[in-house]
Amino acid sequence: MSLPDRDYVGYGRHQPLGTWPGGARVALNIAVNIEEGSERSWWAGDRQNEGLSEVPRAIDPRYRDLGVESVYEYGSRAGVHRLLRMFDRLGVRMTAFAAAVALERTPEVAQWLNESDHELCSHGYRWAEAWHLKEADERALIAKAVETFERVMGRRPVGWYSRWMPSLNTRRLLVEEGGFTYDSDAYNDDIPYYVKVNESAHLVVPYTMAYNDTHFAYGQMTSPSDFEEYCTKALDYLLAEDDGVPRMMSVGVHPRLAGQAARASALESFIATAQGRADVWIATREQIAQWWREQFPPIVTATGFTSGEFQGG
Repeated sequence: MSLPDRDYVGYGRHQPLGTWPGGARVALNIAVNIEEGSERSWWAGDRQNEGLSEVPRAIDPRYRDLGVESVYEYGSRAGVHRLLRMFDRLGVRMTAFAAAVALERTPEVAQWLNESDHELCSHGYRWAEAWHLKEADERALIAKAVETFERVMGRRPVGWYSRWMPSLNTRRLLVEEGGFTYDSDAYNDDIPYYVKVNESAHLVVPYTMAYNDTHFAYGQMTSPSDFEEYCTKALDYLLAEDDGVPRMMSVGVHPRLAGQAARASALESFIATAQGRADVWIATREQIAQWWREQFPPIVTATGFTSGEFQGG
C-alpha cells in the first residue's frame, strides 16, 4: 500500500474568488453528529466502554460503565429532539453526520430528519475507528452503512465523515462505491478542494474541530457563552477578511452535549446572529458541494486537480 501524498500548499495565495448564492461571503454549515446508539459499549458486545461524554474520567474497562451509557442515551432520548425542534423553529437545514446503527435504533429521529429535509451524511455503519479495519472489512461496512440508510431512511447518504479520521483506504473505497458527492475527512482548509482518486476528481468539503461542542467534553469550555462568543468571533472575522474568497465555516455539535438546554441556547443564539447577516448562507454540506462543483469545476494540473475559474455570482 502506498502512502498518500501530503499537500502543505493547497490553494496558497491563489484562492478561487467569488461569492456564495445570493452574494453571501461565508457559507455556514451546522453538522450534528448523531452517534448515540452506535458507540462502543459492553452492551453492544465491544467489551470496552466509550469516551467523549460528560464524564471526565474512565472506569476500569473490565466493568460496564452504566453512567457513560446513560449520557449517550440522553443524546438519543432528549438532546437530539431538542436540537431538531430548534432547527424547525429557526427554519434551518443542517447536515446529520449520522452513524447508520444510531438511526436504525431511533426510527423517530430518522423520520424527523426526513420530514425536515436535513442532509444525510454517513458517519459510518457504527461509530468505528476505520484505521483498525482491514480493507475488505471496511469496504463491506461502507456497503452495509449505505444499505441500512436506504432501508431506514428511504435514501442514501450523499457524503461521508469518518470517526475522527479515515483509514489509508477510506477515500478510495468511497470513490469505488460511487455514490458519494463528497467526503469531509480532512481538517486542512476553509474551502472545498479536489483530490485525485483513481483518476477521478473527488471533492473534499473539509471539517474543523475548532467550532465544536467537544470542547465541553474535554473541559476546554465550561460556559455556554464561551461557545457562542467563540463561534460569533470566528464568523465576524471571516466576514471582515472580505478578500473575495468564498469561505465556509463548520459548526459541529453532538446531541448528548449541545442537546443540553444551556448549550442549546448558545447554539440557537449563534444561529440567530448568523441569520441576521445578509452575507451569510446557512447551507448543508451537500448544497456547498453542489455549488462548488458547478461554479468551480475541476481542472487538470500536473499533480492532480484544482478548482476551475469562478463562473458566476
